[in-house]
Amino acid sequence: MEKTVQRILIVEDEPKLASVLQGYLQQAEFDCDIIGDGALVLPAIKAASPDLVLLDVMLPNIDGVTLCQQIRTFSNIPIIMTTARVAEIDRLIGLETGADDYICKPYSPREVVARVKALLRRTALATSIPHEAGSSMRLTMDAERLLVHFNGNSVSLTQIEFELLQALTVRPGVIVSRDRLMTTIYKDHRVVSDRTIDSHIKKLRRKLASIMGSEDPISSVYGAGYRFTDMPSRV
Repeated sequence: MEKTVQRILIVEDEPKLASVLQGYLQQAEFDCDIIGDGALVLPAIKAASPDLVLLDVMLPNIDGVTLCQQIRTFSNIPIIMTTARVAEIDRLIGLETGADDYICKPYSPREVVARVKALLRRTALATSIPHEAGSSMRLTMDAERLLVHFNGNSVSLTQIEFELLQALTVRPGVIVSRDRLMTTIYKDHRVVSDRTIDSHIKKLRRKLASIMGSEDPISSVYGAGYRFTDMPSRV
């Protein structure tokens, strides 16, 4: 059986850097396309969706942050943001843009390849079988499409949001610490702050509220972490 080559879209306006990244990724057996103009990114993704996007923050015409937010309106494709702007770090740590990961410049191309492989592995592992959260709750998770369904309504999640919800729903009612959640999401053991998890949880709760209304299944336990509460179904 022929191996399917995964395609990476490199969005970077520095030609030399883009070329170096392309070389390393091709050596790791990825197929790569390069785009240096922010205005060309959305049409390219809609025409032929890649398996992952490496998205620089500083781009001509449309910046990476805006692009990431726009991509998230129609796709859950894995996105790794790259930035050289220290002022952007806090914003990206919280991943308010909807990105799945971030890398700060200057970086090692080998690290980029490692991050790409790690995120694609996480994505592949998450696309297993859909499962129902809790014994009696009508919250169904579709890992293949990164969707959550509740009473006929659906909402799409980012890869990280989906993994967080999976971690919380394995044992309803049990408190899961922030450290445990960070380990679940960032298996490379990078140093991230508690507010990173808090930011993800905040966005996850907001999305669940859009389909569940006031039935918020995630509660915070001061000083301990978060807990998923199984709620009885209503007739």
